[in-house]
Formats: sequence, structure tokens, C-alpha cells
Amino acid sequence: MLFAKNSDRERNEAQALEFKPAAEHEADAGLPCTYITIPQARRTHACLISRPFWMWGAEMGANEHGVVIGNEAMHSLIAPSETPALTGMDLLRLALERAASAAEAVDVITMLLEAYGQGGNCGYLHQFFYHNGFLIADGREAFVLETIGRSWACERVRDERALSNAYSIGRGYERVSNDLAQPERFDFAERFIDVERDGVSFGRGRCARGGQLLATHDGKLTPQAMMAVLRDHGAESETPAWAPEKTERRSICMHAAESARRSQTTASWVSEWMPQGVVHWVTASAAPSLSLFKPIVLGAEAPDGAYTPTDPFCRQARWWKHELWHRGALCNYAEHLAAIAPERDALEAKFASDVREAMGSPARLNRVIAACWQDADEAETRWRAGVRHDGYARCSEAYAASWAELDRLGMAPPA
Repeated sequence: MLFAKNSDRERNEAQALEFKPAAEHEADAGLPCTYITIPQARRTHACLISRPFWMWGAEMGANEHGVVIGNEAMHSLIAPSETPALTGMDLLRLALERAASAAEAVDVITMLLEAYGQGGNCGYLHQFFYHNGFLIADGREAFVLETIGRSWACERVRDERALSNAYSIGRGYERVSNDLAQPERFDFAERFIDVERDGVSFGRGRCARGGQLLATHDGKLTPQAMMAVLRDHGAESETPAWAPEKTERRSICMHAAESARRSQTTASWVSEWMPQGVVHWVTASAAPSLSLFKPIVLGAEAPDGAYTPTDPFCRQARWWKHELWHRGALCNYAEHLAAIAPERDALEAKFASDVREAMGSPARLNRVIAACWQDADEAETRWRAGVRHDGYARCSEAYAASWAELDRLGMAPPA
């Protein structure tokens, strides 16, 4: 089983990679989520989560039982609730804390959804309301769960499966909420998708692209293949001089621009289930094409993450240090990507080989993981030293202005 997820958020919406240990709680304890408080579970599982810095919930994560979940915004003809309730990210983290299998995670999310609803602003600098979809796996089975308000449909994954910002479950659902149950099957996506909004988000197009890329491997996927999917910029990027500024439609690896295209990939994640355990490969940074995927194994020592990123620039925070490289590279993207891609790919191949050899030996695995993160940090330091932030002088006026404004708001100094 392999899982991959990009988190598309606003440009300065730093994402924190955090480990949450298992815990016991009092019988009458409450749990403050992003907007509302619900009863706490008596015991919560250990989790690794990647969350926008200002939210309680997470965009993606894994728990000690090998359950991994990713979240996607869904746009329906039925308007999402603006009343604060549980967010999709809250539901994801709650499922990781309370479920020991993928099937149990589906039950946790649907029960909480029906009990408390979903709603509230999920945007950072701009208000953003939406329904939610989830890709849920545990190494033995996987599910796609798509929701509208308190209603939902669940589909069992049988081979490769992609999910993006568009309803995708047709008549092949395994279960639906009681309010949607009827004698004859119906096309869930066709009934609820907002086609006009999808024309803007290009969710169905990105989902189809992801499915096509997965299918080319004929079932013989590797973690490196999944990383390549997360770095994909669509067919238009296959021209030699392509750069993020030239993107006309949203892609799997998202790059922000002016106007409505304010989202970009702010963190990326790949999970690999092996007989010896589960390895999670994370960027802990934006722009996977300009990032290294680094290993984490729950139970092994985690890399140093003492500085949790927030929205102002912090030189000690890994996420913001990467932004110095990322935003400098945007000034001449094609040249900088070509310069670092061979080293990036070689390092990731070495990381994968070293981790596989160390699985089963906790002490050795701890040393290997620490070395991988150190090598990645040293590589990014070299890459960062090779860029000069020219204020996006070679970019179009509107594109340059949009990035300059976000640099100003985030207080990111020139690289």
C-alpha cells in the first residue's frame, strides 16, 4: 500500500509537522477543536500530523496503528455551512486519535459528522468554506469518503485511486448515510458536484491526471513514483521553458499566482507500508518540486522540530527556511529546478535505500533518520546559497506584485 497527498493552502500559511503522543483522559474531559468543544475520548492514539499553524485539525497525518488520512475540500451545489462546527481537518485528526484501522476511521468521521456537523471558515487570509473529502488507508484496505453537510458516501478502494477538489464517487459506493439511502443506486458525484466551481478549481482534471499517472506504473508503484506524482505540473509543464508563472490551470503540484489562484502546495506526504513497519516521507515545506522528501517512522526518534512555524517569518523554522530557497528559485524557476533535480533525486534514492536496510533495528533506524534530515538540511542550505532573490524582476507585473505582497505580509527577507 502507498499513499500520497499534497496540501494546498495559502502562500504564508505555514504548516507544522508535529508528533502527538498517546494519552489517557478523564471521563468528563472536553476537547477544544478549531471552533467547538466536544467530549474527549478516554484514550487517544499517538499521531504524526501536518497542520496549518492556526488550526487544531490537520490536513494529513498518520497514527501508531498505521492509519493514514488526507483531506480535500469539496465544492457542492449545496452551500457549505458557515456556522462554526467541526472542520474537515478536525475530523481527520479526531479519526487518527480514535481509530485503530481505516474502517474504524470511516466510522469515527461519519459518526462525528452526523453528531456535530461540519462548518466554519477554513481560510487563512481569505474566508473559505467547503465540504470535505477524505482518502483513508491502513496498509490492508483503503476508502474514499466524501461528504455534504452531515451526509456522506464511502467507496472502497480496489486498485489505484486519486482524489482532488471534486466529488468523484459515482454509483460504486459501499455505504451512504441513512438520509441518502434509496432502493436504487445513484451517481453521488453527479448529484452533488458544483460543475461551475469545478471549472475554476479543476478538481476533476487534476483527479484524472493523478489517476493517469498512477495507471502508467501498471500496479508496480514505488514511493519515488508517488513523489513524482505529487511534483506533477500537468501536460503544459512538458514544454522546455515552463515555469509556475505560465500555469493556466491548477495542477497536482500547485503554484500560487495573482487573483483567485492564491493556493499552492504548502506540504507533501507519502506513506509506504512494509512488512517491518510504515515509513512516512514528508517535505515539511512548500513546493515539492523544490523539496526533499525525508523519512519519519512512528516509534523512532523524530527530527528536531523545536521551532513550530507560524505566519511571520522565523529563520529557525524549517518551513520558513525553505521559503527563502523556494521564493528565490521562483525568480528563475526552470534554471534552478534543473540545477538541483539530479541531487534531489539521488538523495531521496539514498534515503530510501538506507531506511529499508535499517528497518527492524531501532537504534540504527534512529541514526539513519537523523542523517537523512541532516543531509537534506545541508542540501537546502547549498541550494539557498545559490539563489538571488531579484524581487521577481523577470516575472510579469501582476505575478511579481502578488508574490511581493505576500513576502511583505510574511516578513520573509530576501534570500
